Amino acid sequence: MLLSGSEILIECLKEQGVDTVFGYPGGQVLNIYDELYKHSHEINHILTSHEQGAAHAADGYARATGKVGVCIATSGPGATNLVTGIATAYMDSVPMVAITGNVPVHLLGKDSFQEVDIAGVTMPITKHNFIVKDINDLAKTMRRAFRIAASGRPGPVLVDITKDVTDPKNKIDYKPVKPDEIERVKVSATDEEIDNVIKTLKHAKKPVVFVGGGAVIAEAHKELKEFVEKLDAPVCDTLMGKGAFDGSDERYTGMLGMHGTKTSNLSVTQCDLLVVVGSRFSDRIVGNPKRFAKNAKIIHLDIDAAEINKNIMAYKSIKGDIKEILKIINSKLEQCHNEEWMEQIMDMKERFPLTYHKEQLTGPYIVEKVYEMTKGDAIITTEVGQHQMWAAQFFKYSKPHQLLTSGGLGTMGYGLGASIGAKIACPDKTVINMAGDGCFRMNMNEIATATRYNVPIIQIVFNNHVLGMVRQWQDLFYGKRYSSTILEDKVDFVKLAEAMGAKAYRVTTKEEFDKVFKEVLALKEPVVLDCQICCDDKVFPMVAPGAAISDIIVEEDLEN
Repeated sequence: MLLSGSEILIECLKEQGVDTVFGYPGGQVLNIYDELYKHSHEINHILTSHEQGAAHAADGYARATGKVGVCIATSGPGATNLVTGIATAYMDSVPMVAITGNVPVHLLGKDSFQEVDIAGVTMPITKHNFIVKDINDLAKTMRRAFRIAASGRPGPVLVDITKDVTDPKNKIDYKPVKPDEIERVKVSATDEEIDNVIKTLKHAKKPVVFVGGGAVIAEAHKELKEFVEKLDAPVCDTLMGKGAFDGSDERYTGMLGMHGTKTSNLSVTQCDLLVVVGSRFSDRIVGNPKRFAKNAKIIHLDIDAAEINKNIMAYKSIKGDIKEILKIINSKLEQCHNEEWMEQIMDMKERFPLTYHKEQLTGPYIVEKVYEMTKGDAIITTEVGQHQMWAAQFFKYSKPHQLLTSGGLGTMGYGLGASIGAKIACPDKTVINMAGDGCFRMNMNEIATATRYNVPIIQIVFNNHVLGMVRQWQDLFYGKRYSSTILEDKVDFVKLAEAMGAKAYRVTTKEEFDKVFKEVLALKEPVVLDCQICCDDKVFPMVAPGAAISDIIVEEDLEN
């Protein structure tokens, strides 16, 4: 059948099973938007308040489902407004296709109105990108883009389409194609190499399993649980690894690293074997690399060969899909018995629990209460800062895709858009975005998106009237010189939220929070909850920059 470029684009989206697109129209994508209008009964388009919100919403949709998220923007500033969202997805290996329009081919390279080389701009922050200048290349490019985004280690792909490609008068023959199933990456290890790993596992007396985001992406939670129980080991995780192993399981010791638990940091320091499952050893995890897990042999399991030996040297490694690797290991590994080591771990958990001040409304109290009142059955999105760490520490994530947060790039303004994408993807789930007041200011205009479509997300603002995490560093390491971190203004989040059409509440005490949050959970509309907390509340434990993770400090250490 003869179709225009914009018609072909819509048919390709339908081929890939796309049901929702997040975006913002403009001159160079008008033909595409005209076609979206005609297919609105098949593809739901969500108009966000800003293109960055569209990218984050597509990201949240992808993280919540494991499917490829899709966002769209026009050329020039529309395209560049996607950049932060694309980089966020790239750092956290999120499958996403970003579609941008560009000026017609004859205007490229002439500094035309709203022209920018978005393919060049995004080259370092995409898994791959394309510029389509010929309608004959459009269908195969779109199919490749989705395949690249979803296969192997996932990531964002950008497709930039010149306007003449989508001209309604420009038509070619289009043939639908059923997408091939994405195959899992094969395990690239010989039987001998796997047997050597098994021997190392069996000989360990103090093993620890360390879980990263790769285990979440691989949907390897069942295989991981079986492996951990066979190895008879404790488990810690990264921010991105939350939910791959049940946070309420007795073997779970908490997050590792700069704001990890004392038990996790000390167990990794003392262990004789560290099994790393889909983690890239970021600086926030490792601390001083020369002193990281010095007593341990490290076995690194990862889908990406580039991550192995990049930051920390491995004793042995296996490359491949995490789920498939664990299946093979589980079939070969006999039951191990490390009772003495597990007793030491349980003793540390009892001696070094996470604590906070309980006499007033605090961030940890809010997170614990959210966990309790939702019975742990909620999708939590976050912005970046103190509230993000409290969300990681005090909510027990029991399933993958339950915590959606910007781990690698650390993007303030990520969570609200992501919560909208997640709620649209999972309408039956309670979706809560946790934000500091500084982060909320970044993209709070997306509350208008939530109200426009009546997306019933719950926005909790941890309002301490400062840039909390930056101020914490200034307090501890910069002589209390609070340079540009105190938000001394008269912004009223309740009035702002109400002006955008949302319900809004302000709470100042634990009792008020309990009462209001119970009401909020019963509502089926967007809600903003402004929680007033103390500016001096800090995230503990903490490892000072450059220190070893074993040199972890808690609040009592500072007081003493």
